[in-house]
Amino acid sequence: MYDVPDEIVVEADGPIRIVRLNRPDELNAVNHSLHEGLADLWPQINVDREARAVVLTGNGRAFSAGGDFNYIRELSEDPALRRVTIDTGKRIVMNMIQCRVPVVAAVHGPAVGLGCSLVSLSDVVYMSNKAHLADPHVVVGLVAADGGPITWPLHTSLLLAKEFAFTGDRITAQRAYEIGLANHVCEPDEVFDQAMACAQKIAKLPQFAVEATKRVLNMHMERSVLATIDFALACEYESFTTDELRANLDAALDKS
Repeated sequence: MYDVPDEIVVEADGPIRIVRLNRPDELNAVNHSLHEGLADLWPQINVDREARAVVLTGNGRAFSAGGDFNYIRELSEDPALRRVTIDTGKRIVMNMIQCRVPVVAAVHGPAVGLGCSLVSLSDVVYMSNKAHLADPHVVVGLVAADGGPITWPLHTSLLLAKEFAFTGDRITAQRAYEIGLANHVCEPDEVFDQAMACAQKIAKLPQFAVEATKRVLNMHMERSVLATIDFALACEYESFTTDELRANLDAALDKS
């Protein structure tokens, strides 16, 4: 249907596009191919005039475990690849914000790092009561630049955004619901079905009214993101060269 890598599966269910992150054996951890594919996906959805809503989820037991540590190691050692990846990070954020089609996240398992960012960039969020969010960029030694900390202040309080960005602590589904990072908490076997029901409801509404209303609402997010993202990504680029990151990568990869 779309030109996407194997790490992304797109299915059509009438006017609904079901997007699945597809590295289940690696908990949908993000490698270079998946990262590039996510940036390229949203413009393709945007021009698909039959698409009226998206359900975003992951194959396997995780939504996404965040960045693949081997990929992060590559980025720390290859400045050219790092520059490409930093630029791609901006494209993922901006393309998702500017996509005309409402995105319903079905978070059936952990959503960490970039997975957490994808949730924060979605329009409606359903979470399993067994799932959690976390953005451990800072804990690993990276600047958090491409999702959570640049969008969380619009969803929740600035104080809470700071706490969770600094500490990387897990945010349970119930806590996410209470502070405005999720719309609904479901039983694990109900998450996808409830997200689909929401997408189907949206798809039946007047198309122009839905899409223009999404654009009105996302203008707030776009302006906020544009005020911070270039600085954030420049700092993240530099953070890939720090001794703290290398030490944390060595420890993580030694465990694997």
